[in-house]
Amino acid sequence: MRVLGIDTSCDDTAVAMVEDGERIVSNVVSTQIEIHRRFGGVVPELASRSHLDAIVPTLEQCLTESGAEPDAVAVTNRPGLIGALLVGVASAKAWAFAREKPLVGVDHIAAHVYSPRLSLPRPEYPYLALIVSGGHTALFRAESPSEMQRLGTTTDDAAGEAYDKVSALLGLGYPGGPAIDRVAADGDTEAEKFPRTLLGPESLDFSFSGLKTAVLYKVRGQDAKGRPLGDAEAPPLSEQRIADVAASFQAAVVDVLIEKTLRAARREGLERIALGGGVAANSCLRERLAVAADQAGLETFFPPRPLCTDNAAMIAGLGYHLLETPTAERGLALEARPR
Repeated sequence: MRVLGIDTSCDDTAVAMVEDGERIVSNVVSTQIEIHRRFGGVVPELASRSHLDAIVPTLEQCLTESGAEPDAVAVTNRPGLIGALLVGVASAKAWAFAREKPLVGVDHIAAHVYSPRLSLPRPEYPYLALIVSGGHTALFRAESPSEMQRLGTTTDDAAGEAYDKVSALLGLGYPGGPAIDRVAADGDTEAEKFPRTLLGPESLDFSFSGLKTAVLYKVRGQDAKGRPLGDAEAPPLSEQRIADVAASFQAAVVDVLIEKTLRAARREGLERIALGGGVAANSCLRERLAVAADQAGLETFFPPRPLCTDNAAMIAGLGYHLLETPTAERGLALEARPR
């Protein structure tokens, strides 16, 4: 059974065809990075308009590569930028209606939880999923494709958001994750003692706003009233200094992510850990989590990097299972929801 997946939740226009929920036939992504780079982040209105321009060509390319008609359509209808979501949902409705195909709505974050099952080796259920992206940082217990429990989430900034803001502060540009990961390779992770906010010995929630502020004060300094200095007042940073701050910041983020993940695995009695979301492409996180999990006797599963960032293959893959789930949102009454 072939399912056509559509994702326009943020700034990537993605369309994919997946067979039987696991085999990727085609996976096409049209990115908007160059459009948003000069603003240092995603501009919702520009993202929505760009989706309008890209959705039909991306859909046509996917269908051409697949060489076959899908049996059903799955679309991200939550969460995300509402204007962006509307483009994908309207397009999926039109396509499904015109060809009389079943239509099912997919939660974007649940699809990230499912994404490790689109490549080999696949984690068997149940498993613990750490989802880390620009808008979300959360831990889930996955019992099946349609059954998962959120164990912890961010109380303020998501890890990816902190990466973007620190990258802008260091003048490294957007998107921040790849930029910091690249520069940090030449830095000293012990150069700065940034805080690791764990929110108590039992908490599975995350907080990165304090870390972001600590980097701000370290880079710009403070005036007599404890406020960060402005751009004109702050001393310039050398390339090595930037690399050291980036490496120290990244080490702090990864330390917290690993500590919380292992804490959740122990509490839930789970032996398998899967990683998902855009920050899951980060080399430092992948390497250190693999080592820490192995030392704890746990298996790790990392999707290929193209399946970490936003894509429609994970939407189609999860959609295949949701088509048989009675509680799934389906049909032409499907609505886009930002939360």
